Amino acid sequence: MMLLGPIIKTALNIHDSIRSTSSHVELQREVLKNLLKKAKKTSFGLYYGFDSFLKDDDLEHAFAEAVPFFDYHKMEEQWWSRTKEGKPNISWPGTPRFLARSSGTTGKKSKTIPVSDEMIAAIKAAGTRQVSALTNFDLPSGIFESEVLALGSSTDLTEENGFIIGEISGISASQIPEFLDSFYRPGKEISSIDDWDERVQKIAEEAKSWDIGMLSGIPSWLEMMLKEVMEYNNVDSIHDIWPNLCVYTSGGVAFEPYRTSFEKLFSKPVQVVDTYLASEGFIACQQRPETDAMQLITDGGIYFEFVPFRPENIEQDGSIAANAPIVTMAEVEPEVDYVLIISTVSGAWRYLIGDTIKFTDVEKAEIKITGRTKFFLNVVGSQLSVLKMETAIIELQSKFDTTIKEFTVSAKKINGDFYHVWYLGTETQTSEKQLAEALDQLLQEANKNYKVARSKALKGVQVNKIHPETFTKWNNHNNKKGGQVKMEKVMDEEKFKDWEAFVKSL
Repeated sequence: MMLLGPIIKTALNIHDSIRSTSSHVELQREVLKNLLKKAKKTSFGLYYGFDSFLKDDDLEHAFAEAVPFFDYHKMEEQWWSRTKEGKPNISWPGTPRFLARSSGTTGKKSKTIPVSDEMIAAIKAAGTRQVSALTNFDLPSGIFESEVLALGSSTDLTEENGFIIGEISGISASQIPEFLDSFYRPGKEISSIDDWDERVQKIAEEAKSWDIGMLSGIPSWLEMMLKEVMEYNNVDSIHDIWPNLCVYTSGGVAFEPYRTSFEKLFSKPVQVVDTYLASEGFIACQQRPETDAMQLITDGGIYFEFVPFRPENIEQDGSIAANAPIVTMAEVEPEVDYVLIISTVSGAWRYLIGDTIKFTDVEKAEIKITGRTKFFLNVVGSQLSVLKMETAIIELQSKFDTTIKEFTVSAKKINGDFYHVWYLGTETQTSEKQLAEALDQLLQEANKNYKVARSKALKGVQVNKIHPETFTKWNNHNNKKGGQVKMEKVMDEEKFKDWEAFVKSL
């Protein structure tokens, strides 16, 4: 008889109820104060005069006026490069033990981002917040004493110049306390296997000996792993192996395009809970079943600012214009696209994380990710966000009763005219012409800027059907294979040429 589960659930309920009831605006002001106080004697804090405006009545705007925006390259060149030389107290007190290697979808080289002990603590606290939130869902008590399978990056971290380097999921997993080892799967031994296929094979071999109640990971890679486990064990449903599985915490990309194919793997209901963990920190997690929006973690180690996502505020390369206005937590409005800016306990300051979000509930600080600053398709004024694209793809799946889990698109000039050229990962028998016409119509109905562009500079839409595995092969071709890798939804002209050449070579 399960007795531990109800006890844990009660304890988590108590933990959730005693959390601060302060408003998110007040919590964010306290976070900013603490960040500035701790960093005021660092090289960064002295250079920008943190001490001079710490007592300002309008602290948020004083901070914004004193400190410019930073992207990774600017932060790296001016500040973090000195941290990586071993110099202490550069943008955050002391010297970090870890560097998080970004598995990002853009850029030719991986970025490495400092991860302080305070950030590790903040990520752990956010993880507890996420588990606490599960008490708000209608889940069996047994979930709290079953095991968790987290499919992240390898925990076999490398050491270089005195720093421990790995992807943030691998760093976080390597820091799991020993007393939780009995709940965590696949365990440190299997998690340390660097080769993705070998790691999945070991998971498949051990799967029947585990009692998995919760899964965590990026949908595309998790689905591949589940299929491998089912095939190895010769079962029709993952519930034939893990009958108590009832929760999946998704992250990294939108889950909806994968829902149809995921549900084919289950024979029982599985609650999907969204999370937002980036290399720079744990940003948000879903708190309640009434919505799939995520609540910003406003009392952790991250201070948030928001730049309205408008053409005049964004440079061609996706960076923020120097004079772009900022909006604080007290000033945000619902259903407006914002570029997300963060300052953190790892010494990132007014940092462009690259994501765009919108608030679905301002009072609850609940958001949805709407895309990437570099992934908006705006070559001819269409201002098409990834969220709009994904929504159209979901509707396209429904219209033609098919599955389209991955896609990529680019604006391409053909015979002097601009077209949006799409590649859809699908095995549907529907013709490319039918898909293109339906997709074009759905986007025109959802986005007025796109509709205007289609009547002027944007000549048309082309759709190419390709096998879904092509996207995985592309990532593998670019040495990007593993639990944290995400497919590029929008490609620039140069990358798209490489992509099309790769597709033709298969």
